[in-house]
Amino acid sequence: MTVRILPIFLLLSVLPALAVAQDKPAPQKPFDPPFDNSARKVTMPDPTKLPTSGPTPAEPYIKVPVDLAFGAYQRGLYVTAMQEAMKRLQTNANDAPAMALVGELYRDGLSVKQSQEEANKWYRLAADRGDAAAQYSLGLAYLEGRGVKADPKEARALFEKAAEKNQPSALYNLAVMEIQGDIQDFRKAADLFRRSMDAGNVEATYALAMLYKDGSGVPQDRAMATQLMHKAADEKLVPAMVDYAIARFNGTGTEKNEEEAAKYFIRAASLNNPIAQNRLARLYVVGRGVKADLVEAMKWHVLARANGLPDEWLEEKLRTLSQGQKTAVEEAIQRFLGK
Repeated sequence: MTVRILPIFLLLSVLPALAVAQDKPAPQKPFDPPFDNSARKVTMPDPTKLPTSGPTPAEPYIKVPVDLAFGAYQRGLYVTAMQEAMKRLQTNANDAPAMALVGELYRDGLSVKQSQEEANKWYRLAADRGDAAAQYSLGLAYLEGRGVKADPKEARALFEKAAEKNQPSALYNLAVMEIQGDIQDFRKAADLFRRSMDAGNVEATYALAMLYKDGSGVPQDRAMATQLMHKAADEKLVPAMVDYAIARFNGTGTEKNEEEAAKYFIRAASLNNPIAQNRLARLYVVGRGVKADLVEAMKWHVLARANGLPDEWLEEKLRTLSQGQKTAVEEAIQRFLGK
């Protein structure tokens, strides 16, 4: 964690430039999800494993050698992964998953000199042979202009090919394109987010929750929205933790439970989310959902402020601390930062 914290005495002498956590909530902005540009590891199938939907027999589904290239990659043995991928290509010049793996190694500079251009060449070879992971990765390169000239149309075409195979990130990015396009189609976006969610993308779960919350592309359903937020929060998506905590605290689409809300604020705050840190600070001041604790409150306030979220109401509380309390806050912050 790389949060820089000023000494408590300096913080006391500096007035915040903006108070963003007032008693009256700020107007909500329309939901505008970011593209999924995560560098996900290639998902080459392990042929010794059964599909999860079927019963597991006593013997392996297919008796073939374990995929040495993918296994080495997963264990961080990148030189071995490259060597084994090349062996596979010597045996089968059309081995698309092996090509995709080589592309990943070049993209991230693992065992080879980093080169997005070289990665794109391998992605193209794999994509032309129908590999969904490579189609997504190459589409992302075109979307962001990495190693190629940015071309949203080509990116969409590649995402659509990958989406035909239910590649979760491709489905998600297509949904975002439907929302951010000149002609918005929230209904189509909702369907794509749902497919991406069903394929295991937690960001899509959260995005779909927000569509249900706003009634965009789907009938407005606060209960469904909160249920999906809860699902995404339990899959450790920090923005979902915050929104679920707020819904739980206010009883929006679910039973009001301030103690449960505080638990999710604590989880998100511990992962350095400034909104959660700010809300948790306020809860500790007033003792709602947690036992009142001014030192703990100010710890979270100082962390939120360091993360760019000041709060004049909490700043006033900070100024009232005794010397002993100031020292206790400093010590609590240092413990949080592992110092």
